[in-house]
Amino acid sequence: MKWHELTINTTEEAIEMISNFLHEMDADGVSIEESGTLNKPRDTSLGQWYEHPLNDIPEGRAVIKGYFSELDADVDALVAQLPPRIDELREFGIDPGDYAITTALVDEEDWANAWKQYFKPIRVTERLTIKPTWEDYVPSPDERIIELDPGMAFGTGTHPTTALCLRTLESVIRGGEEVIDVGTGSGILAIGAMLLGAKRVLALDLDPIAVSSATENSRLNRLENDVQVHLSDLLGVLKSQEEGGNGVSLNVTVPVDLVVANILAEIILLFIDDVYAALKPGGTYIASGIFKNKEEAVAEGLEAAGFAIVDRQRDQDWIAFVAKKPE
Repeated sequence: MKWHELTINTTEEAIEMISNFLHEMDADGVSIEESGTLNKPRDTSLGQWYEHPLNDIPEGRAVIKGYFSELDADVDALVAQLPPRIDELREFGIDPGDYAITTALVDEEDWANAWKQYFKPIRVTERLTIKPTWEDYVPSPDERIIELDPGMAFGTGTHPTTALCLRTLESVIRGGEEVIDVGTGSGILAIGAMLLGAKRVLALDLDPIAVSSATENSRLNRLENDVQVHLSDLLGVLKSQEEGGNGVSLNVTVPVDLVVANILAEIILLFIDDVYAALKPGGTYIASGIFKNKEEAVAEGLEAAGFAIVDRQRDQDWIAFVAKKPE
């Protein structure tokens, strides 16, 4: 089988939104490659070992590829959809730069499994190591292993926002917390929270593919009884609770101790009040996935909702906020 490979050369700042566009266009797969050169040294603080050389993508740039079935997709129509949507990003403070769009026809084996050779076990925090299911790996006694097969869902631990969020979770979780993971993707944060000592996690996502992926990854980590994956947004869960459950039995009691969301800043700003309502007094909100140009907007939104910002963790140009609901 052959696939249309649609490539967008753009800025790192525009990665999240353009990737989302491709998913909305029903891409069967999306790959992202960011700059690995110039002023972005590789992190070896936890003993990471890199098998492949750095790429030659200029600093601040990224290459995003979407894959569409040759049988079902009109590639010319797909290409025509993108420029208006990418150009519109500037109105929201996201600069896609001088972007370029190209297409190619590739064999399935060229993309469907080839990416797996680049996904190796990686130690992302002092205690957590992410291990692809297809890799053999012998952990040290102090490592806690997240077994992961992300499939088409976001979250492998290699993107700065995911690694940043896991490190922030490690600094916040003390043990016994009930957690809601909003936009769970592959389920990596929900699983990480459990391995760090959380009591139970409710993992939410609006994408059925993500729900399926997170459910399977929870099972792979023998956490299916502790991580409940639910097709919903946070507001839907809150309304369900207000209406007496509405037939849905959740594994956590709302309000909870901790909410974590690793999603776009624009989406974070839309449901800050919902997060506030979902947290106990003294509860913690970890908001990640925030590019540097949205930092102050998110800070203002958190404070306007009543949160106190207690920490800001950083990785490259990305920020994770740790905010507290007053006692």
